Amino acid sequence: MKNINLIEENINNLTGLWKTVGTPFLSYHKNNTFEYCKIENSGWPNKLWLRNDIAKKDLPDIIKTMQSNSGLVLPYWDIFGTQSYEILDAYDFAIKTEQVAMALKLEQKFTLQHHLSFKKTDNEQDAKTWSDLYPNAFGYVISKEILIHNHNNVHFYLVSHEDQPIGTFMLFQTGNTIGIHGVGVIPEMRKKGFAEEIMKFALNLAIDLKAEYALLQASAMGKDIYSRLGFEDLFVIKNYILKT
Repeated sequence: MKNINLIEENINNLTGLWKTVGTPFLSYHKNNTFEYCKIENSGWPNKLWLRNDIAKKDLPDIIKTMQSNSGLVLPYWDIFGTQSYEILDAYDFAIKTEQVAMALKLEQKFTLQHHLSFKKTDNEQDAKTWSDLYPNAFGYVISKEILIHNHNNVHFYLVSHEDQPIGTFMLFQTGNTIGIHGVGVIPEMRKKGFAEEIMKFALNLAIDLKAEYALLQASAMGKDIYSRLGFEDLFVIKNYILKT
């Protein structure tokens, strides 16, 4: 499964999502070397990314942009085989987190246990509930304004158990692939199999939307679930911040 197409599709879906949500806020910017998106009063997406491998000559401009837009994170796609991340290590960047980009060919639907209910957020009240819940799962804020301005382009779902909101996820479609993002469960409801149930629902939805592949970027916490569902590793993403 590991071919250049899926690697490219994974990056395009992720960066396409950032660009899409940033555009209504006039927060998406692009130059010859990199693109970035910084939305005020939101902890996401707030990323600066390159379309090609990083080079030393790019760094002054990158550093200046990150200094003047506090909170920007630079994702480094480890796909070039050049170890160019060593440039970042040498220039006062620090790794904040690491993720693994993954893909799954969508073939048959999963059986659900039906312990959860799912609601697509398409009004201000649901957007507020989703936005209030999200930081409990992830530790950073996605403002309700992002949901309100983007619910036509991104599928935001609120997940409940016995009428209590307990989790979130979002789907973003690019061509015949769907990215599954922001799958989170609040800490007190973890270790009950809910994250896996959310993933199965999201994958079934992706099949309904006629996607051929599901794509995601896994944290260490979620990776075992995704592997169990059949996702395969594509590449590593190292997320860098400027050292203060």
